[in-house]
Amino acid sequence: MSIKTRLQAAALAAITLFGISCNKDARETQSLLRPESRSNSAPQANLLAIMNSWMTGLPDNTNLARITIPGTHDSGARFEPIGGTAKCQNLTIGEQLEAGVRFLDIRCRHIGDAFAIHHGSIYQNLNFTDVITACLSFLDNHPGETIIMCVKEEYDPTGNTRSFEQTFDSYVAVNPGRWHMGASVPNLGSVRNKIVLLRRFGAASTPKGIDATNWADNTTFTSSNADATLRVQDQYVVPDNNAKWTGVTNLFSEANASTNNTLFINFTSGYKSLIFGIPSITTVSNNINPRINTYFTTNTYGRYGIIPMDFVDATRAQLIVESNF
Repeated sequence: MSIKTRLQAAALAAITLFGISCNKDARETQSLLRPESRSNSAPQANLLAIMNSWMTGLPDNTNLARITIPGTHDSGARFEPIGGTAKCQNLTIGEQLEAGVRFLDIRCRHIGDAFAIHHGSIYQNLNFTDVITACLSFLDNHPGETIIMCVKEEYDPTGNTRSFEQTFDSYVAVNPGRWHMGASVPNLGSVRNKIVLLRRFGAASTPKGIDATNWADNTTFTSSNADATLRVQDQYVVPDNNAKWTGVTNLFSEANASTNNTLFINFTSGYKSLIFGIPSITTVSNNINPRINTYFTTNTYGRYGIIPMDFVDATRAQLIVESNF
């Protein structure tokens, strides 16, 4: 059975099941959607056509925490002065979304009361308006989808007359109806055609997205408040790829065993310090990305959380997405 046929069948089954009982647990519902046979390949054009709307057939009552979601780390980082030191993606934001990515990690330098996209000190020839435009254009064309956007302040602020939060608010004010700013992890039906904010910056006015400000550094941790619980693996300094992979797979197993709405975020990205402390991103990604492909070729169904990656492509995203069906 082709990927397209499976997703169409899943959508039809979801509608039928939802009509029978809208109170069924989303995880149970998704297990009923799983087809018995799987295909390992599809023509690239057809693959992209499928991956740009893979959420559309999922039931409205599915909580986002129960969906396995391909994501990107440092989503706007495509430029670097020295190879391997700052670039994290080959695909543009729009291309990532078309390939199936639904979690974006956006790093904003606050400069002149506006946001420029940075990776550390490196400007990425991209501004926050460009990111929002790409997201809303994608959602206009695929209104059954949603995008989770993690927003974090990056590098040194300069030339500002207002706070980071106030500048962020000014961007939201342009299209306020296209943002979901609730503090809890929502069900898919309430956020289709919207950007869901995961906030890694301080806010004086709340609710303002899912609060992720209590972010521990370079480790695996739990962040919990009255509205949401996050379980995160973000070991970004990687002296040993095997240890990094163990951390990744441990959180995969934890997510798959979970029965609540904890939001699992499992960064497969990182860098290894080389001579003189020069970071090498590709030393990690060239080792970890093939392991992701192998893992999801074997573990073909389950709940694995959000998986932000470096150098995502449609084939890897497809393997991850298919674990939902």
